[in-house]
Amino acid sequence: MKVIEIQGDPDDFLNGQLAVVETDGIQKETRLDIVDRWPRLGDYLIIHAGFAIHTLDPEEAATNIRLMEEMAEKVEKLEAMDGKK
Repeated sequence: MKVIEIQGDPDDFLNGQLAVVETDGIQKETRLDIVDRWPRLGDYLIIHAGFAIHTLDPEEAATNIRLMEEMAEKVEKLEAMDGKK
């Protein structure tokens, strides 16, 4: 999900370390306590169970999104072929 707002300080664990993220018009807050690299606005986060676990710059995210879309298309084609047998 794309980072649109960051709250807190990477060096201050006592106050909330949150990011507001967005995808497809849906916004959520996610914790930054365990993320591998403190994000910047416009970065993307891989999130699990409400915690950001990995930060991607926009170029890395675009590559990952494109690859996931390609995989999804291929899976759909394979499932369609299996259904015709």
